[in-house]
Amino acid sequence: MYRIVEARNVGLNIKQFVVEAPRIARKQKPGQFLILRLHEKGERIPLTIKSSDPEAGTVTIVVQAIGKTTSLLNCLEAGDSILDIVGPLGRPSEIENYGTAVILAGSVGTAMALPTANALKQTGNHVIFIEGARSLDMVVFEDEVRMASSEIYIMTDDGSYGEQGLVTKKLNDLLAAGRKIDFVLAVGPVPMMRAVARITAPLGIKTIVSLNSIMVDGTGMCGGCRVLLGNTSKFACVDGPEFDASLVNFEVLMQRNAMYRDHECQSLKRFEENKEEEVAQLRAELATEEAHHG
Repeated sequence: MYRIVEARNVGLNIKQFVVEAPRIARKQKPGQFLILRLHEKGERIPLTIKSSDPEAGTVTIVVQAIGKTTSLLNCLEAGDSILDIVGPLGRPSEIENYGTAVILAGSVGTAMALPTANALKQTGNHVIFIEGARSLDMVVFEDEVRMASSEIYIMTDDGSYGEQGLVTKKLNDLLAAGRKIDFVLAVGPVPMMRAVARITAPLGIKTIVSLNSIMVDGTGMCGGCRVLLGNTSKFACVDGPEFDASLVNFEVLMQRNAMYRDHECQSLKRFEENKEEEVAQLRAELATEEAHHG
């Protein structure tokens, strides 16, 4: 059992949790993730570790309510618990002094990119952070991004904050202005990462994408997170989650991500219709589990 010590809303359907997980907190490095399960019959979901506090024995994760499990998780508050957490998993980000490093992150992807941005800046890079969101109410961690970056640009789809447009528009603007870019990290929806790769690959700019969202069990046993890098198969969980964007077959990735969309929508609909009962049942199950092991 992993107790939630802090829970707060940070954006539209986006919540930050600080969770007691001392062993994970001691070992976490930028780019790594954890897998959690809310109850015995629950699915496993991968979440990048935003930060850790080894002295307090806590890790911080950020969750956007998209499907049933993330929506259920975001109903929990401080004092509640999570049944299982495994981590840190995955290979840490490769941190070097590249020169000028551009990070593009879509909304909640900002939380995933922050540890790497901090590490890149501490290593001497000039870090340009481009954060994208649909609207102002989905712009998150702006103050933390400013501390982790040398320059920051915020893009919103509707123009309600920052500049209107996609993160790729700002990347193209920087390149058109003659800015020399040595390294790019893209974290967010697969179509966004594909669009970034299409810009940087012809220019030979080293570009990394994070594919943690496609994982299932996080150990390489299920094969659900297989990624095609050219003609080579890799697993996002054990070989990644970060990969060279120029090698990733995004078309295959997008096809597989769409396979279970209808099932996920139906599951979310059922949850929304019975939200209070599901949350109460989860809390009851966790209380029974805690009493059993206590």
